[in-house]
Amino acid sequence: MATSIDVIVNKALDELASYGLLLKSDPKLPSVTTLVAGGPVRGSWWSHPKGHLIFRVLGALEDREEATVVKLISGKDTFIHRRLFPALASIGTARQGWQMKGLSAAGRRLLDLVYQQGAVRTDSLEPSSKKLKGIGEAARELEAVLLVRGENVHTSSGKHAKVLESWERWAVRLGYKDRIPAEDAMSEITELMESLNTRFQAKGKLPWPPSRG
Repeated sequence: MATSIDVIVNKALDELASYGLLLKSDPKLPSVTTLVAGGPVRGSWWSHPKGHLIFRVLGALEDREEATVVKLISGKDTFIHRRLFPALASIGTARQGWQMKGLSAAGRRLLDLVYQQGAVRTDSLEPSSKKLKGIGEAARELEAVLLVRGENVHTSSGKHAKVLESWERWAVRLGYKDRIPAEDAMSEITELMESLNTRFQAKGKLPWPPSRG
């Protein structure tokens, strides 16, 4: 028998399947916090009366094969439905100008390291790496332009760390061999974003420049 949290998770997955994109939290666009709380959550959801339930639902969603989380809409955590995984892999591996321009030296070194190893844990780098200073900032920089896939993990000491994975490794691991052109991938997600903005009277932005066409 499905538990109450299972019911909520399934509703969230239904919304994700319908929209393609689902934010963790947003006052206007479809989001998990709005679904769980029954209405938009202003400010931090941690202090909301249903904050604990929101945390459990988010964790359950992150473990589902139907979704992955990236910094996509307005730089915020966004669940992506699996039908968009090929598009996501194409964008992540494109290394277009908007992704590489302005990337810091630390960011470039970290990107090279991630692609050399396939995946790295940030906490394993910080104590011993003299060349990679400001690991946390470099990781956020790479995630913001979709150059790596980041996943939060809990360490044995109870602290938080992040696993940074190359999109190449992620795509192979999930069995996505064929790639679509990056421009087509961005157009696909841009159309979804524009549709959601119109429907919900929002102003969500994507990390790449708007289309000139």
